Amino acid sequence: MAKVVISHRLHDDGMAVLEKAGVQVVITNSGDPAVMLPELKDADGVIIRIGSIDRATMEQCPRLKVIGRPGVGVDDVDVEAATDMGIPVVIAPGANTRSVAEHAMAMMFACAKDMIRSDAQMRKGNFSIRSSYKAYELNGKVLGLLGYGHIGSVLANMAAGIGMQVLVYDPFIQKETVEAQGYSYRADMQDILKEADVVSVHTPLTPQTRNMIGKAELKMMKKDSILINCARGGIIDETALNRALDENWIHSAGTDVVVHEPIDPSDPIFAHDNIVVTPHMAGQTREAASGVATLAAAGTIAVINGQKWDKVCNPKAYDHVRWQK
Repeated sequence: MAKVVISHRLHDDGMAVLEKAGVQVVITNSGDPAVMLPELKDADGVIIRIGSIDRATMEQCPRLKVIGRPGVGVDDVDVEAATDMGIPVVIAPGANTRSVAEHAMAMMFACAKDMIRSDAQMRKGNFSIRSSYKAYELNGKVLGLLGYGHIGSVLANMAAGIGMQVLVYDPFIQKETVEAQGYSYRADMQDILKEADVVSVHTPLTPQTRNMIGKAELKMMKKDSILINCARGGIIDETALNRALDENWIHSAGTDVVVHEPIDPSDPIFAHDNIVVTPHMAGQTREAASGVATLAAAGTIAVINGQKWDKVCNPKAYDHVRWQK
């Protein structure tokens, strides 16, 4: 019987896929490689909801055939090592696209309408907060997208639907593709930061994008602008963001992700009343959780059974000698 280790329980629909496949399932309730390792040593597959896996861990797991991720982010997986060992890394592209785009849009509204600060003040009996005029309309404002993949393109459509202009920065997307959809392309990220009223981040976390938005970039933004991050913690320099909120370099921010998750309740980010903070839940709607769990589980089972599942981030893993047998 094949064995699949899961860092944390999947949505019931994903668990049902594993149950139907008849595999042994072990849930470690931790994504720490050191905690998972005793169970991983004889595992055929692993699905990591929250956590990581590195080369050293993989090298101690001779039976490991597949790594599953219920989502698209693989920054905590040593993909190069997995590819070298012929281990496909299964992802779930598109399954949570709508949910994340809606979450980013909700954060935009919450920030623009000054909802967090107003709610906190109302609870203190400060009804006059209504006359502070911090809130503003999004109609006619400019949304700047840093990244124009599945999520960014859906958010662009939503924003256009409420009358926003859309600017796009993405070095991997052709200018003609963006313009054909009615949006404006910018070849320099700095132009987005300077022109946009709302900047929304939709890039993966890589060495190139780590701390992509720091003090200098935040200083470029409009004083009344909003910064949204529903991508990955680490893309925005959190120390610089805290200072920007302290000193009112920008109007407000919304983040669904932070560098260290789960976040410490004493983190300085919670000292601000002009930021919306959510617990990496943008892709955790009922529909999205079901979709990503089902895809990750189905892909994991398929690879264990010797199928070349197409939804992987490292198709070159199939060039390994273990796949030529």
